[in-house]
Amino acid sequence: MIGYPEAYLDIETTGLYPHESSITVIGLYFCNGDDGRLVQLYDSSISRENLLEAMRGTEHMYTYNGSRFDIPFIRACLGPDLERMHRHTDLMYKCWDYNLRGGFKRVLQHLGIFRETEGLNGMDAIRLWERYKQFNDLDALDLLLRYNRDDIVNLRQLRDALAEFDTPCEA
Repeated sequence: MIGYPEAYLDIETTGLYPHESSITVIGLYFCNGDDGRLVQLYDSSISRENLLEAMRGTEHMYTYNGSRFDIPFIRACLGPDLERMHRHTDLMYKCWDYNLRGGFKRVLQHLGIFRETEGLNGMDAIRLWERYKQFNDLDALDLLLRYNRDDIVNLRQLRDALAEFDTPCEA
């Protein structure tokens, strides 16, 4: 099996606070050079064991605002402290170094990074999950998973765009 040293992580939740909300999707996009693999845990597949198994072999994890949201939320709900287990770069702070401020989607827009699910936001993700759970609406689940996929795949695009800022121009 090929190793995936990089993981791009984003979660969807039913709210902002783990003591009154739950995780609905854990999205992981694993990369080894140009080779990538998508893993999305949702519903009954969300567990400490499944997350740790998926992250096995990962050296470096990337998030956007993960230091303040995703990582603490996962720790509160599932137990593992992913920041202690993997090197972690929160790309939000790297964006701030280049005066790229605002939410993740706003930064992507500024950099011209396309999203298939353009226009959807975190509140939409909550509503989609509710439609799936209340009405077994598989179209809602599909859209939620595409929204999450956009987030994690675009984390890689954002990291690549930021790396270009660090590349010196040749004279």
